[in-house]
Amino acid sequence: MNGPFVLPVRDIVRRPGEMREHRLVVALAEQWGEGIVALAAGSELDLDVRLESVHEGILVSGIADGEYSGECGRCLTPIVRPVEVEFQELFAYPGEEETDFEVQDDHVDLETLVRDAAVLSLPFQPVCQPDCLGLDPRTGEKLTVSTGSEPETPIDPRWSALQQITDQDGTAQSRAAEKEES
Repeated sequence: MNGPFVLPVRDIVRRPGEMREHRLVVALAEQWGEGIVALAAGSELDLDVRLESVHEGILVSGIADGEYSGECGRCLTPIVRPVEVEFQELFAYPGEEETDFEVQDDHVDLETLVRDAAVLSLPFQPVCQPDCLGLDPRTGEKLTVSTGSEPETPIDPRWSALQQITDQDGTAQSRAAEKEES
């Protein structure tokens, strides 16, 4: 077995209590993720991995750091953000029970484990900033700043007569001023 995510465990196999730590920097051969954002092919992942021998197999735990890139889900601005994900899985010894991950030829292959954890941590609706206003529905231009007031919505002509009643003699304005004072 070989590959950037394959780690040897020969020296700790069937020796409960033994532990090894590894630091890896892996360049992704292909894109991870299919949504608005993804981890791009060629981008690097920093892995801090701890391998612990237990009675059932090798317990793998660690942290993966990288960057995802894509577009804001509201305004379509290109974004690049860091992603950090923790993972932990037991790689069982072969022949024991049926498991998703097994120790093979005294090696563990972390690619599926790390890919699943990283892709599941990507945001479903990424935004360039928390208060991103998105695009103007009429013009398609990016809304950059809020005016602080709600845009005036057109009034249904059937109700327009009521608008005239509230605006008579400025009573609507004087009532609003009274509410503010109290």
